[in-house]
Amino acid sequence: MQKVKIGFLPLYVELYDLTCPEMRPKIEKFNNEVIEKLKEYADVYAVPICRLEAEFKEAVRLFEEKDVDAVVTMHLDYSPSLESAPALAAVEVPIIILDTTCQYDFGPGQSVDEIMYNHGIHGVQDMCNLLKRNGKTYFVEAGHWQHSDVIERVISRTRAAALAKALRNARVGIAGEPFKGMGDFAVPYSEMYSEIGIKTIPYDFEWAEHQIQEITKEEIESDIQKCRELFRIKDISREVWERSEKINLTIRKWIERENLDACTINFLATENQPGLPVMPFLEISRLMAAGVGYAGEGDVLTAALVGALLKVYPETTFTEMFCPDWKGNSILVSHMGEINTVLTAEKPVLVEKDFPFTSAENPVTAYGCLKPGNAVLVDLAPFGDGKYTLILSEVEMLAVDGKDNLELSVHGWFRPKNCDISRFLEQYSVQGGTHHLALVYADAEAELETFGRIMGFGVAVI
Repeated sequence: MQKVKIGFLPLYVELYDLTCPEMRPKIEKFNNEVIEKLKEYADVYAVPICRLEAEFKEAVRLFEEKDVDAVVTMHLDYSPSLESAPALAAVEVPIIILDTTCQYDFGPGQSVDEIMYNHGIHGVQDMCNLLKRNGKTYFVEAGHWQHSDVIERVISRTRAAALAKALRNARVGIAGEPFKGMGDFAVPYSEMYSEIGIKTIPYDFEWAEHQIQEITKEEIESDIQKCRELFRIKDISREVWERSEKINLTIRKWIERENLDACTINFLATENQPGLPVMPFLEISRLMAAGVGYAGEGDVLTAALVGALLKVYPETTFTEMFCPDWKGNSILVSHMGEINTVLTAEKPVLVEKDFPFTSAENPVTAYGCLKPGNAVLVDLAPFGDGKYTLILSEVEMLAVDGKDNLELSVHGWFRPKNCDISRFLEQYSVQGGTHHLALVYADAEAELETFGRIMGFGVAVI
């Protein structure tokens, strides 16, 4: 997981430099201490202390150049809001206010001199009124930087901002057309681009047909050897290996060629198609493990969501809910042959998969059971006219005790944390949840709520 990128903006007032220049060393020391603390969690692009409108505008210009995920402000003392407001009005990423002071204790025993170093909170209030007036997306996290979790909360907000930026800049490749008749993820490409920013790039079947022929025996052998290290192998013939590896390596080159953040493939597009002669299940699973998003059946929206999530939460996979276990109060998740292979309880097994759906040859596929642990189910449900709801639910992924008859499949079971499966299934569909979703192994529900807020989505927590 890459570190998030913060543009750090310290605010001050020119008056104190003119009338009380002796304050500067202590103010600078406090500012630098907070920056070093933030650097434990993030890449921090800090600008010199800003006081005047021109300084704030130059700071914002630098943040744009560095492509930061969020701007984090900190009032070192009072700063009149009309100095910073024009620059902050132009900021396109979320603004996170770190509302803190250098002193922890400011009771009756404190020196009166310390007031001059610790009265930034009314500068925060002045600035936030202007942010609200200007319609800006901002968050306030207050607390002492050493004696609370305020730094961690700021970083949490920044991760949500990074997720929003990733979704707004997603490049998603699609092979084939969306599965005919699946309506829940049917969103026009133009709407996804205009309302969210997702760009859709079609698979070039002619290029792929030529590329398949260019794959060398050395490339195939090298990739097979890597697979032998990562997977358990079950009776795969050389012929099956080679034809799967040709399309696997072609898909990988397509991802690199188009600089894709995610992709989606309709398995029916393999019908009599020399540019996609085998369904590349193994490569799809390895791509998710490498941080590239995926969703099945031509679902660009969910693929973009999974790709964005992977940039912040590497333990994410595409999945679907399949079968309720009423007796065990759990729900089976599965799919045809796609799973983030870093998330299996045991080393995944590679097999030749029977593929009766089209004229395509049988592929090599990675199977495994999702590992136990705490996770969040994440669904982005579209409702037309640019309206979306982000549906979140904390779940427990369950360990399998005893014999697992589903070993040769992609599978796992979850139990909702906040209700039984009857109530969960009712509420999920009441909210309009789709049958394609993401599973995130992280304590991330609060961050994901922030992400939904930044994006302007409705948010429903089950």
